[in-house]
Amino acid sequence: MLDNIPPKPGDKFFRPRRIKRFHLRRVLGIPAVFSAGYGNVGSSIYYALGIVAVVAMGATPIALGVAGILFVFTALTYAEGTATIPEAGGSASFARHAFGDTAGFIAGWALMLSYIVTISISAYTIPPYLGYFWEPFKTSPVIGTFTSVGIVFFLMSVNVIGIRETSFINVTATIVDILTQISLVVIGFITLFNPSVLFHRIIDTWPTPENLVIGIALATIAYTGIETMSQMAEETKKPEKSVPRALLAMIVAVLVIFAGISLISLSAMTPEELATVWNRDPIAGIAFHLPIETIKIVLRPLIAVLAGTILLIATNAGLIGISRLAFSQGTHKLVPPALSRVHRRFKTPYVSIILFSVIAMVILLPGFSGQSIFEDMGVLYAIGSLLAFMFAHASVIMLRIKRPDMPRPFKVGWNIHIKGRELPITAFIGLISSGGIWILLLFTEPYSRWVGLGWMVGGLFIYLIYRWSRLKKSVDEWEIKPEKK
Repeated sequence: MLDNIPPKPGDKFFRPRRIKRFHLRRVLGIPAVFSAGYGNVGSSIYYALGIVAVVAMGATPIALGVAGILFVFTALTYAEGTATIPEAGGSASFARHAFGDTAGFIAGWALMLSYIVTISISAYTIPPYLGYFWEPFKTSPVIGTFTSVGIVFFLMSVNVIGIRETSFINVTATIVDILTQISLVVIGFITLFNPSVLFHRIIDTWPTPENLVIGIALATIAYTGIETMSQMAEETKKPEKSVPRALLAMIVAVLVIFAGISLISLSAMTPEELATVWNRDPIAGIAFHLPIETIKIVLRPLIAVLAGTILLIATNAGLIGISRLAFSQGTHKLVPPALSRVHRRFKTPYVSIILFSVIAMVILLPGFSGQSIFEDMGVLYAIGSLLAFMFAHASVIMLRIKRPDMPRPFKVGWNIHIKGRELPITAFIGLISSGGIWILLLFTEPYSRWVGLGWMVGGLFIYLIYRWSRLKKSVDEWEIKPEKK
């Protein structure tokens, strides 16, 4: 081949290769985004109450209340971040824009851990509620675990087919569930709530300071819905407006329902009962202790059905979130491109959906032997999610500093002015509190420390190998010289 012969116009060799890239479809409105988020946040009351009670005992309502305040700060951070950067990725996307690729990967990898655990723990708590209809669902570890694994497998198949097929179910179930939870709160306050009994049960079983903080950390298991809603930005119509509005609506709904149910639970049963007999199905425990038999007959089966439904939505929301996160990470070349591969027919990131569903099913396997994995899953979730929230808060602060003129359709108030920059106080409070709780968990919980840090170290190893291989490939292509005759 002669280098000095210019190519002729239209020569095939010199035509740039077109790479066909698939994009996720923008088909979701505010109700669909809200329902997907509430599927995780609202559903967590069906099991978070029991997890928190295991360590916080009488201070369970206090732990949930403090976590609720942190929830507000975190939701406001995500509302600004998602409105500013309306793309899939959540805190990983915020961190990538604010600090670079490595920070984006670390935040994303931590999120993947929390999503996987959310999928597992949501599926794990469905069978105990269905135990109202068939007792072995609650009492048999083998039957319960087999059912949980089957649920994850079913949702994996549904999500490979496409998100549109699940959105209507999410919206309908969420509306019914919110109405039922509100009804339970009203009925509970009328028939069960006793301030004197509640006060003594709180005081008599007050936990140690360490357990109180761990209880607050476990209560953050409700936060995943924030990330799920942010992950869906690329599939949402007008995400810069729709996602913040959905987040603000969820703040109101969640705080009201969480406050009511947490107070009623300790009026209905002792902290010891909540932490043992009813730890996996605490809302069923409230219905069981209702004093009016007629209401109990109606509510117990209704709660069993709705709890199973909303926890199914939560499991599905976790799958949606992690698959879209992997899609975003792969698109920006932070993880191997296979994870962002989109199905030609269904337009869904099917590789990531299948991979992380399998990991979630593996986490459930110790349940076959009757091992207690409930609390461990809760703490492990907190390790991943709190790290992601730290990155989200820090990223919003950094973007205010680095890019103050960046369009922000939604902007958090309560700002302090430093060197001409407006910095959100809520993000600072969220960053400091999340970081402090995260460090405490690492020091006090050996399971979460080794498994969580092992996950992060393993992820960083994969990231460095992948980035090195891409760099090496680029260098090799640069060094290739055309042959001379």
